[in-house]
Amino acid sequence: MEHNTRTSSSTTRALSLALALGSSVHMAAGLIPSSSSSSSAAASRKVSMRPRTRALQATSKAALDMKYKVAVVGGGPAGACAAEIFAQEPNIETVMFERKMDNCKPCGGAIPLCMVDEFKLPSDIIDRKVRKMKMISPTNREVDIGQTLEPDEYIGMCRREVMDAYLRDRAVGYGATPVNGLVTDVVLPSGGNDKYLIKYSNYAGDKRTGTPEEMEFDLVVGADGANSRVAKAIGAGEYNFAIAFQERIKIDDDKMAFYEDLAEMYVGDDVSPDFYGWVFPKYDHVGVGTGTVINRPGIKEYQKAIRERAGAKIEGGKIIKVEAHPIPEHMRPRRVVGRAALVGDAAGYVTKCSGEGIYFAAKSGRMAAEAIVKLMADGSRLPTEKEIKQTYIRDYDRAYGPTYTVLDILQKVFYTNNGAREAFVEMCESEYVQRVTFNSYLYKKVQGNNPIEDAKLLLSTISSLVRGNAMAQPDKEFSNPVESLKRI
Repeated sequence: MEHNTRTSSSTTRALSLALALGSSVHMAAGLIPSSSSSSSAAASRKVSMRPRTRALQATSKAALDMKYKVAVVGGGPAGACAAEIFAQEPNIETVMFERKMDNCKPCGGAIPLCMVDEFKLPSDIIDRKVRKMKMISPTNREVDIGQTLEPDEYIGMCRREVMDAYLRDRAVGYGATPVNGLVTDVVLPSGGNDKYLIKYSNYAGDKRTGTPEEMEFDLVVGADGANSRVAKAIGAGEYNFAIAFQERIKIDDDKMAFYEDLAEMYVGDDVSPDFYGWVFPKYDHVGVGTGTVINRPGIKEYQKAIRERAGAKIEGGKIIKVEAHPIPEHMRPRRVVGRAALVGDAAGYVTKCSGEGIYFAAKSGRMAAEAIVKLMADGSRLPTEKEIKQTYIRDYDRAYGPTYTVLDILQKVFYTNNGAREAFVEMCESEYVQRVTFNSYLYKKVQGNNPIEDAKLLLSTISSLVRGNAMAQPDKEFSNPVESLKRI
């Protein structure tokens, strides 16, 4: 395998960050419920969903009509966190659209520790606190990682239907209006400060057939996932995508005890030719899944393989839910057009190598809303496309652009053949790698600045790649020339 071995110490540390991310999280996009329906998603665990509410001053209808109106399309972490910010601005009227109020996205559900504090998430929504991870190579070599974590450090494992519902309800508590509806079209303004016309099917009241309705808005935030209608309407451009497939499997208590605070990650061309397979613990079951970009037609074959690799640890389990969803592979060519901005999966904010999307979805939704609210100056004006790009897009790319770039490179290095995958697992035995990468992942800040250890890491990476290629079986060949050209 050919690769560029010229690496600065900062790039090496970034490589370390990617390794931890690759070990710890998985895929993401978002959805939204009404203020009352989301409680059913909490399943057998009761979740407190009563955020602080904000008293709104009584105003005349004339004053309300003068408010600028924002549509947030989509109610996952990106949409809910954006709606929460808009809803707290008294001069902005906020409406959230979501078709599936109890949607369970096929997602590993891992969140970094910093997200718990930053987004004030209650402990109720965290099913498991993972403090150990087991990485399994193509030859079934196992490496245990996590010994560098402090007693109060962990990776949170959530069910998306629970976490998303909490975030949506919190936004509603602040004043956002939820609409149980499927957005079918976004008609762009003809010019100036003309309004956006959103056409949607209203499913309020558990209707099987939606009632066609429409509403006008001054601004639109597209948080409607990989198949974003907002992105298509504004001509945001296409991107390549992965298919994520996950089965929720109920296993007996003895087997579940094994996964009490443990997650597993499997690599090998049998489970994915360009990603990894996972077994992540949930509340009373495990999520078992995989994903791929380059061979999407083979996803069920890869899912079968991950079940086989997990073997006796999940044997006899009952599949209680099957989930599949597209996941973006890179950012959209255009993320802001006019007064419409994309966030979360709609914008393409999922990292390579790790497939992490939850934190970046929530963060992008919050950053976009905060930038727009500030530009609107207490609801006195509408922001321009240029202004939104020079704030939200500039700030987001400065903060996280390097992470996306490095993880893209590392996926191409470590996920392209079984030799590189063997090397990937071997490198994770290093205590230095574990400490730097876990700290970087948990707190979203690159840790470590030890030139000597960085140099050692570079040399060990080269050695691991050589050994891995010497011992690994060659990858199986496949061909899908038509499917591989599809974009969304």
